[in-house]
Amino acid sequence: MTQPVLLTIAVCVVLVGALVLLHRPLLSALGYEIRRVVPPRPVTEEVRAPSPDAAGENGKADRLGALVDLHELEVSDVMVHRTNMRSVNADNPPEAVVREILQSPHTRMPLWRGTLENIVGVLHAKDLLRALNEVGNDFSRIDVMKIATKPWFVPDTTSLQDQLNAFLRRKAHFALVVDEYGEVEGLVTLEDIIEEIVGEIADEHDVEIQGVRQEADGSVVVDGTVPIRDLNRALDWSLPDEEATTIAGLVIHETQSIPDERQAFTFHGMRFVVMKRDKNRIARLRIKPVA
Repeated sequence: MTQPVLLTIAVCVVLVGALVLLHRPLLSALGYEIRRVVPPRPVTEEVRAPSPDAAGENGKADRLGALVDLHELEVSDVMVHRTNMRSVNADNPPEAVVREILQSPHTRMPLWRGTLENIVGVLHAKDLLRALNEVGNDFSRIDVMKIATKPWFVPDTTSLQDQLNAFLRRKAHFALVVDEYGEVEGLVTLEDIIEEIVGEIADEHDVEIQGVRQEADGSVVVDGTVPIRDLNRALDWSLPDEEATTIAGLVIHETQSIPDERQAFTFHGMRFVVMKRDKNRIARLRIKPVA
């Protein structure tokens, strides 16, 4: 290598070294700020582990976390179980059907024929009121099946995210949930999914949870068919609902038996006492948090 080339390389090395030492002061003088580049965290990590400032902004972080959880939950986790589902026999006299629907706190009511599992339609109270107005409020002239809409059945394994998208796409609020054999398991509404994101939504027509009575000693008397999720929401409990849907199912799962009346058990921080048993079914329980 010739001497001029070596001299040129040496000069370049000196200049590059000087630029490395002086680049921060020079860029700062020109109004630029040098910061370390930190790779962004994945979206799910940002949502699940928000900064302390974000977590305090009216629960926004919790709601974002709930949005992510919609992919992990299924409609069977939030549905109203068929044992607690209100429905009307479409073969009853029109007067009886109309009165039952008008007295119900719900806007939509499933109609069945033959058996409770044979849902043949869904009647909206607003459609019923419109039909009554057209016949001069004569209940006997109402044909509920002409007013009812076709029932929409969805699999119980549908994720809440997919069901939410389906509700929005169809502009619907109500669906019936079926198992792998097509048997009706319960119903799910748009409100059920929204409550998973924002928490309980109450209005002036909401009723207290059916089958639950609080006692003066701090215990709670519960019908066996009451869903665990409803209890958790109403009483701010955290009983697991992965293996069972109802409170009776939870006791049977934990004890691996169908307990007799007056038998007591303690698990998940609660004391469970079987108050009433109907054949092979736990009909009523007393539950009290363990001190």
